[in-house]
Amino acid sequence: MSDKVYMVPNPPTPNKAVEFNPDICSGCNLCVDVCPTDVMMPNPEKKKPPIVLYPEECWYCGGCVEECPRPGAITMLHPTQQRISMNWKRKDTGELFRLGMKNPPPPNTRPPSG
Repeated sequence: MSDKVYMVPNPPTPNKAVEFNPDICSGCNLCVDVCPTDVMMPNPEKKKPPIVLYPEECWYCGGCVEECPRPGAITMLHPTQQRISMNWKRKDTGELFRLGMKNPPPPNTRPPSG
């Protein structure tokens, strides 16, 4: 069979589900294998970040970020309405947390003020 098949991103969709740091990403494609909705495809160039083909299909589950062996290679870009409720910062230490993280902080035992 000599017919070529092309995969083309959906240009009308403005959202961006994940962002890759090409300086850190090794192109192992573990994120592609883990994604339940096949948002990405392996890059045809070796050792390059995967290509995000269908960002509108992303569930923002974070599996790709959690399974990545190189911290900082993938950044999940949550929609605005999800950013407000899913991330928080501890005032006294400046630590950042998100819903569903692997090692959540201990619960706040301080009584409410007032």
